[in-house]
Amino acid sequence: MTLQKELDHSSTAKLSIHNVSKLFRSTRQTVSALEDINLHVEDGEFVCLLGASGCGKSTLLNLIAGLEKPTEGTMLTDGTPIDGPGRQRMVMFQEHALFPWLDVMENVLFGLNLKPGLTNDDRRELAMFYLKLVGLEKFVQSNIHELSGGMKQRVALARALAPNPQVLLMDEPFAALDAMTREQLYADLQNIQQKRRKTVIFVTHNVREAVCLGDRVILFTPRPGRIHSEYRVDLPRPRDINDEAVAQLARTITADLKKHTPSA
Repeated sequence: MTLQKELDHSSTAKLSIHNVSKLFRSTRQTVSALEDINLHVEDGEFVCLLGASGCGKSTLLNLIAGLEKPTEGTMLTDGTPIDGPGRQRMVMFQEHALFPWLDVMENVLFGLNLKPGLTNDDRRELAMFYLKLVGLEKFVQSNIHELSGGMKQRVALARALAPNPQVLLMDEPFAALDAMTREQLYADLQNIQQKRRKTVIFVTHNVREAVCLGDRVILFTPRPGRIHSEYRVDLPRPRDINDEAVAQLARTITADLKKHTPSA
């Protein structure tokens, strides 16, 4: 299989969530994390899930990833029920989760080990393509401990993209980084998403981050998490988190969030 054939493989994924609820039960209590979630995500759409900590955003991401099962409701990708993890849905967490005993290239190759139909040369060519895409082609033999926090997240992003998933799930991947590094990664992620047209579900509690990155911003109520409103972001790309238009929409969304968040 050639590199170009692999990269040109068109993604037909879309996500449909119907009446999904999630309860966590223990011997002491039952916690309702999500209640009656309905959401449809189009192919190539960048959707941000926004809300206060504990509102069920990450729980929904885990359900989409197949790491958890809903208590009620149905979840489909391209019309097929989600019944567990799959190669077409890759997750990028807040922590980079890289293997410290592997170098940069080996970490990205790891994500390609289970992808069928590729030779070792194909895998290395794909891994190098995505490392170039995230600007790390000069660090392929670097050890993980030699990298900055932002570079580690770039490696994690390349590893998630390399198997060519239809849906990329991102759980606050930039929260632990400094402001300047985050801003650079915002630009990088927008560039990559525009080039590769991946369907992205991005969890955040940062309103400006959601407006900067998303095509749509979905607002959640506090627990149990429900979708109470959504905003379509029609601002031109690339966006800068410091742009006045981003800040203005962020203020509107923040005011909406406060109306649905109980006072302490």
